Amino acid sequence: MKAKPHIAVIGAGAFGGWTALHLLERGARVTLLDAWGPGNSRASSGGETRVMRGTYGPDQPYTAMAARALKLWEKYERRWHRHFLHRTGVLWMAPANDDAFERGSIKTLRAAKIKFHELSAPQMKTRWPQINFDGIEWGIFEPTCGYLDARASCQSVVEAFQAAGGKYRQLAVIDEATPDGLEKLHGLTLSDDSHLKADIYVFACGPWLGKLFPQTIGDLIQPTKQDIFFFGPPAGDTRFTDAHLPVWGDHRHHFFYGIPGSDSRGFKIADDTRGPLFDPTTGERVVNPETLKDVREYIAFRFPALKNAPLLETRVCQYEQTPDSNFIVDRHPKNENVWLLGGGSGHGFKHGPALGEMMSELILKDRDPQPIWQLARFKKL
Repeated sequence: MKAKPHIAVIGAGAFGGWTALHLLERGARVTLLDAWGPGNSRASSGGETRVMRGTYGPDQPYTAMAARALKLWEKYERRWHRHFLHRTGVLWMAPANDDAFERGSIKTLRAAKIKFHELSAPQMKTRWPQINFDGIEWGIFEPTCGYLDARASCQSVVEAFQAAGGKYRQLAVIDEATPDGLEKLHGLTLSDDSHLKADIYVFACGPWLGKLFPQTIGDLIQPTKQDIFFFGPPAGDTRFTDAHLPVWGDHRHHFFYGIPGSDSRGFKIADDTRGPLFDPTTGERVVNPETLKDVREYIAFRFPALKNAPLLETRVCQYEQTPDSNFIVDRHPKNENVWLLGGGSGHGFKHGPALGEMMSELILKDRDPQPIWQLARFKKL
């Protein structure tokens, strides 16, 4: 490894942007690329908000990573004099018949030192009377978590990266420029016909990673269409704003989650069920009427005051789903100077600062990632 290696990071979303910034802060020379810009509407890191949580069930690395990410979000907020993390708290509703996810989260939350409270159904009803807790026996409340400004933070990371001396270019990599079979990648052809040569290449291309590396990644990352809805509460009713309602998750039948109204955009809600396969480049971002019907039925049950609330906005994003929902963090098995980073699987955004920090250590100190993130694990599935 050179004393000051030139590292190219392709993709300026939550994974790539933070990786580029951490590499730069540790002395590397870094060029960051993105086809449409940080937080753009095609990106998995686009949109206004993302959940910040520590509850993840048992036997996983993400609660500890979320704890580190919380500290880093705070650090960079202070440094940049910006506010991205809104600590509304996060409420997990545990159904009476199946609370394995919530029950299994207690030990990992405690080990990671993320603050939480176990609440009974009567306690939750008293605290949040605007929610109908039928079918819910108890809950986990994380008071130091909440939601993050997604698009704004992606843009701020790139702005800070440039201000610190990093080079950012809004260009795409030509697909044919990343052959899987080479032992070493010697350069990239970009969409303006220019060429980029670096010592190390980090591809953090979200749902496009499989197209750039069809042999190595291929359908190990599958972009799925995810519909998001924003509903308008009654005039003058503040019960569904972030001043009076936490971010919430409900596993009662399948997983619904929501973010309370922020910036007057309305009450955000989504069904976490993986949608159909979706092309992030050419796909038409129109929500499914059947999903809207299901969401309306759910709202009428769980949030009765919003039964007939008008639909204010919709958004279609995508998950970049791996078979086991774990990230891909690994060297390319044939290209010794290529790293692959992706597979956020709908839960990656919050981890951006911690993942970027980890990537900079792996790359600059030539370390191996945890087996749970290595590509070799898919041979065992």
